[in-house]
Amino acid sequence: QVQLVESGGGLVQAGGSLRLSCAASRSIFSINVMGWFRQPPGKEREFVAAMWKSGSSTYSAVALKGGFTISRDNAKNTVDLQMNSLKPEDTAVYFCAAAPLRVGGTRTYDYDYWGQGTQVTVSS
Repeated sequence: QVQLVESGGGLVQAGGSLRLSCAASRSIFSINVMGWFRQPPGKEREFVAAMWKSGSSTYSAVALKGGFTISRDNAKNTVDLQMNSLKPEDTAVYFCAAAPLRVGGTRTYDYDYWGQGTQVTVSS
């Protein structure tokens, strides 16, 4: 089992940057995949980015276009999401997720553990 705690959210102007961090309660070295999702107001949770313990990563089209970068620090047991060129439509609650043993992917049901989320608000 693993607990996840997100931090780094807040209010930022359009065009600005934020770096979100997800701290795990135990070593993430053996966790197969860590991911970031977001849930805009009134919408379903959607995939943003994921990184496997191999170092491979994948991004949503929106994240690619927006210049988002996921990184994983096994020594600190953290997974970060660097978000640049933020737009008002990036406003959402951002969630960290982990799938220790499963293949993982881009769907919410690919993940076993979730954080509580951190609010990101981008003003125009």
